[in-house]
Amino acid sequence: MMESELYQSIFMRKSIREYDVTPLPETTLNKLKEFTGQVRRLDENIRYAFVFIGPDDVINRQPVKAPHYICFYSEKKDNYLINAGFILQQIDLYFSACNLGSCWLGLAKPSRKVIAPEGLEYVIMLCFGNTDELLHRSDTSVFNRKNMSSISRIAGADELLEPVRLAPSAGNSQPWFFSGTLQNILVCREKPYLKTQSFEHMNLIDIGIAMSHLWLSLHHMGKNVVFSFQTETVPGDYECLASALVES
Repeated sequence: MMESELYQSIFMRKSIREYDVTPLPETTLNKLKEFTGQVRRLDENIRYAFVFIGPDDVINRQPVKAPHYICFYSEKKDNYLINAGFILQQIDLYFSACNLGSCWLGLAKPSRKVIAPEGLEYVIMLCFGNTDELLHRSDTSVFNRKNMSSISRIAGADELLEPVRLAPSAGNSQPWFFSGTLQNILVCREKPYLKTQSFEHMNLIDIGIAMSHLWLSLHHMGKNVVFSFQTETVPGDYECLASALVES
């Protein structure tokens, strides 16, 4: 699947919470597994793995039951949570492009029967499958998202950042903020008002999701981007987590 198809999915994807629990055909699952080997990552030095499980192998505090779940495991290194969000959001958009429902499950974990890949720890999972729900949004007006002025102070960046504005986040918190210039975009977040481990965990995954949409938006505009975790000081109630150097 091309990046252009993932980009188009941004404007219509939605979280699906009701599923037909009939397992998907093996051919469909094989295509997904093939796609997982093609995703872009933020940091080539962070090892990760996908593990596919069924509903009997999930402990879930959310009232969602699907036929399939994809678990993301990673080395615990600097920025591994941002990297996880960046990678797994590509999978989320892939599902939407393939007319499959999916949903991020921040309150779920694999059961003890699931063996973690050596040296990796569980991060988060997506559930997926067929659904009788309306799969896609009709247009962007039905997204419940912050205004552009609330997430960016970059002049002339509205078109570029509109796909980022539409990104999903835990509890629809939308913690991202963008500063800098169109050539050097600073990826920031609101300084966390909660200091719990679970909040920080999801908050950083959300930043990775937003960066995935930023990459796809830049690609759509015919631009290359080099991401860096070298940070800069930014004013206000924000902290810089990464930067995006944009190349024409």
